[in-house]
Amino acid sequence: MRWFRRTTLDPLAVSMSGLKLGDRLLMLGCSDTALAAALARKVGLTGRACLLDESADRLDAAAAVVTQEGALVESFTASMSALPFEAGSFDVVVARNVFPSMAASTRAAVVHEVTRVVRAGGRCIVIDDLPRGALGGLIGGHRSEDGSPGSIAVPLLAQAGFRGVRTLAEREGFVFVEGVKAGDGLAKS
Repeated sequence: MRWFRRTTLDPLAVSMSGLKLGDRLLMLGCSDTALAAALARKVGLTGRACLLDESADRLDAAAAVVTQEGALVESFTASMSALPFEAGSFDVVVARNVFPSMAASTRAAVVHEVTRVVRAGGRCIVIDDLPRGALGGLIGGHRSEDGSPGSIAVPLLAQAGFRGVRTLAEREGFVFVEGVKAGDGLAKS
């Protein structure tokens, strides 16, 4: 029943990400290859685009699409709970549909690592699928423990010290959550 649900969101996600030419981007989760390519194109040759996935097959597929689209990308197969980057390496971290299927302890470890690798004032954007209504909601789609979309990421980012954590939008079957890393004079909220 895949044809009933849109599977890529690249134009919408690129605009929601707020990425700029020259940004340093880390994308966690590479199942959406079109999104990976669109985000890598957005940071351009003056930026840095890194893809990380725990599955080498997903990562290879995403890297191939990004390269085919003419963008540069660095690919890493690694655990999301032990990111192979120095502290403050990225301006923006995009987590695409990685938290809903994780155990709570794993989610906390991944968010801890995201907090470590994003610079002070940098942002984390979480993009998850919205649960479908009616019959579709019963047979598919992700929901948090309390049954609401987006609520997995909001408390995770807030507890990790991100400020201004909020749901940016729920559009076209996706929920977008953003938080800004506090630090260097940025107050936590």
